[in-house]
Amino acid sequence: MAQFCLFFLLLFVPCALSRSLSSSNPHSQIFDVAESIKKTVQVLSPTSQTFQQEAITSTASNTSSISVSIYPRSALVKPRHKDYASLTLSRLERDSARVSSLTMKLTLSLTNFTHSDLKPVQTMLQPEDLQTPITSGASQGSGEYFTRLGLGQPAKEFYMVLDTGSDITWLQCEPCSDCYQQSDPVFNPSGSSTYSRVSCDDAHCSALEVSACGTNACLYQVSYGDGSFTVGEFATETVSFGNSGSFSKVAIGCGHDNEGLFVGAAGLIALGGGTLSLPSQIKASSFSYCFVDRDSASSSTLDFNSARPGDSVIAPLLRNSRRSTFFYVGLTGISVGGQMLSIPASVFQVDGSGNGGIIVDSGTAVTRLQTTAYNALRDSFVKFTQNLPSAGQFALFDTCYDLSSMTKVSVPTVALHFTGDKTLSLHPKNYLIAVDSSGKFCLAFAPTEGSLSIIGNIQQQGTRVSYDLASNLVGFSPDKC
Repeated sequence: MAQFCLFFLLLFVPCALSRSLSSSNPHSQIFDVAESIKKTVQVLSPTSQTFQQEAITSTASNTSSISVSIYPRSALVKPRHKDYASLTLSRLERDSARVSSLTMKLTLSLTNFTHSDLKPVQTMLQPEDLQTPITSGASQGSGEYFTRLGLGQPAKEFYMVLDTGSDITWLQCEPCSDCYQQSDPVFNPSGSSTYSRVSCDDAHCSALEVSACGTNACLYQVSYGDGSFTVGEFATETVSFGNSGSFSKVAIGCGHDNEGLFVGAAGLIALGGGTLSLPSQIKASSFSYCFVDRDSASSSTLDFNSARPGDSVIAPLLRNSRRSTFFYVGLTGISVGGQMLSIPASVFQVDGSGNGGIIVDSGTAVTRLQTTAYNALRDSFVKFTQNLPSAGQFALFDTCYDLSSMTKVSVPTVALHFTGDKTLSLHPKNYLIAVDSSGKFCLAFAPTEGSLSIIGNIQQQGTRVSYDLASNLVGFSPDKC
């Protein structure tokens, strides 16, 4: 009889454990701890795959559709950190600078400054005085996703960072008074037959937030949260997307003095909502992207003028009249474990002075919520995870867990709710992330002292985000990379 009971237990207990981790509860999900830890090890492996100097890959399904590949930062610039925890700290440092940059831009817009109040820094006119050492990339935000873009005629290919929070596309240019290291040769305007300086009385120059008149040319400057910047001449150039097509006379910044910027990328593709952004200049009716896991060696695509997936969760794409760059979204609430959080609707709305609201941003990694909203989210998540061993804090994360002894674990669902009763359910990897290779995972949200909330790219990973600029809609379609 004892042997029978032992045999019965050996058969029954594994099944019971399996069922306990099943998704029978609609308000919980299974999180693959082992797979996440495996990726943290692979990304630092000397044999991990990179895409250095890869040629442009693109497709054109019709005459107006454009599609180019997107790569995570780790596929272009090999991380040189002693361990995954130090890599995470570096990413979070870049992310904090990014959020400061966005907050600064909004603050300037709300203080009624005029463009004439701002001028490019004098170092542009006196390059011999520059002695500042080049920093590693912390200052311009996370810069986690790159694409390949052709510039000039004949076209030269460059890795460029995607940024929905900017309106000025720019890249480093010869001659350099101060340029950081990039994977491609620095762009030389003299080698392009279509490069043309923008004059000081040109409408493109007038549209710049920061401009001045140099020697027969309009000068631009783009500044970031910690004081780093890119300065150079504003010009028009041919922009090409591999075999998908090209566009002439696109206004770009040709940066001769670039300090504290991205290592690896040649510059930045501005995908914001302003008149000088790339989508606006090429008159795109829509664009979309899908971000793969930042520790992945795979890629996805940036598409222009393509139909959004039919299963997209649709939300209103809103604008702030005081800051046209940002893409605000009609978020009405957040739920954890199937329970709506008690958050005032006003937290996610832009008020009459232009404060508040929530934007979707490609460059911010960790979603930022106003403190009241974040506290409600965290407290609810903690309530549903009392069975998981706590592991204190990590940098800006105040809710972490020690999952080192587990391979899979059940966690509560987290969902974003939009106007019109539309719901986007997040995958566990979108809100519980590894911060080291030893099994420490943290809730990937953070509070912000400012009024602006931000949906970051960790929460966007694995989801195709579509911006319908013609209809003012944003679509979220999971598993469409």
